[in-house]
Amino acid sequence: MAALDLQDPTALYLQIQKDIKRRIQNKELKVGDMLESQNELVKYYDVSLITVKKALSNLIAEGVLYSRIGKGTYIADPKRKLDLNKHKAIGVVLQNLEHPFFAPLISHIERRATIEKYNILLSSSAGNLDKEDSQIEHLVKIGTNGLIIASLSLEYVASKVLRKLHENNYPYVMVSYVHDPDIWYVGIDHELGAFMAAEHLIKEGYKKIGIIHGGRKNILGEVRKNGWQRALNEYNINYSEKYIYYLDNVVERYDAGYKIGKKFVHLKDRPEALIIYTDSAALGFQKAVLEEGLTIPGDIAIVGFNDIETAKHAAVPLTTIKQPIREIGELAVQIVTARINKEDVPTRTILKPKLIVRDSSINKKK
Repeated sequence: MAALDLQDPTALYLQIQKDIKRRIQNKELKVGDMLESQNELVKYYDVSLITVKKALSNLIAEGVLYSRIGKGTYIADPKRKLDLNKHKAIGVVLQNLEHPFFAPLISHIERRATIEKYNILLSSSAGNLDKEDSQIEHLVKIGTNGLIIASLSLEYVASKVLRKLHENNYPYVMVSYVHDPDIWYVGIDHELGAFMAAEHLIKEGYKKIGIIHGGRKNILGEVRKNGWQRALNEYNINYSEKYIYYLDNVVERYDAGYKIGKKFVHLKDRPEALIIYTDSAALGFQKAVLEEGLTIPGDIAIVGFNDIETAKHAAVPLTTIKQPIREIGELAVQIVTARINKEDVPTRTILKPKLIVRDSSINKKK
C-alpha cells in the first residue's frame, strides 16, 4: 500500500496523480504499460473508488494516461497528445467526489458509457461554483463530445456558462435539478416525491405534518413544498406555515439537519411527522433528537429524500423517497450520445420516484 500524506492539505486525488507521475518518471511504469486496475489502485492507495476515478480522469485529460474501453488504462507516450477525435469522451462534472447521492451515480454512467464506446473524463468542482464553471469550459475546450453535469448551484437555474452551452447546441444533460424548462435534464418528479411522502404519513395516521425545506429561496425546496401542501389539501388536513423549517445552506446538510433537530426538541408546538429535504439532513436531525431523548417514530416520524446508502443503516432505519440512480445515470449517457449523434431527444426526462418504507415513519400507535 502506498502511503498518502493525510496531514498534507493537498487533495488525495492530486497526491495520487503526483505519485503515478513519479512512478513514470522513475521508469517504474513505461510507455504502453497497463496501469493497475481501479480496484487494485483503491487498495494500493487506501482511498475510495471515486477518488481513484478522479485522479485517472485528470491524468487522461493531461495525456499522461489513455484508456482502452473494456480493457484498462495505459501509460501514454508524452510525445503524443490525447486526441479526443480518436478517443470519444463524455465529461462528467460532479459537485463533490464524496456526495452521498451523486458519487454513486458515476459507476452507472461509466457502465453505460462503456456500452456506447465512450470514455469518461471526471471533474470535481470540490464545492466551488466558480471552479464548476471553469471546469465545464475546460472540458469543452479540450474536445469532449458531451457533458453530464451535477451542479453545485442551489439556485437551480441555468448559469451563464450552462446557458452558453445550450445556445451553442453543445450536447449536455443535467442530472441535478434545474428549473428552466428548456434545459436538458434527467431526474425525478420532485413534487410527486414530496406528495408521496406526505400521503404515506397521512395514511399512517399522522395529522400534524411538517416539512424541513432546502433553505430560503431554494427553488427545489419550493417544488417539494408544493407536493407536501398538495397532499395535505387533497386529504383535508390543515396546512400551517409554522411547521415549515428551513435548512441553513452555509453548513453541510447533515450538520444543518442536526442543528434543526436540537432546536426542534424545545418547541412547544411540534408536528407529529416531518418530510426532510435530504437523507443527509434527516440523519443529522435523527441524531440530534435521539440525543435529546425523543423517540423516532414515537415522538416524531420522519421521511427523507434520495435513499442514500446510509439511510437503511441509520439508528432508526430511514423511510425515504428513492431516486432511481441507476436509471438516471444510464439515461444521462443515452441522452448525451443521442444529442452527439444529432438525434431527437426530449428536453426533460422525468422519472417516477419510489417510496421506501422503513422504521422511521411507521405509526405503531394506530
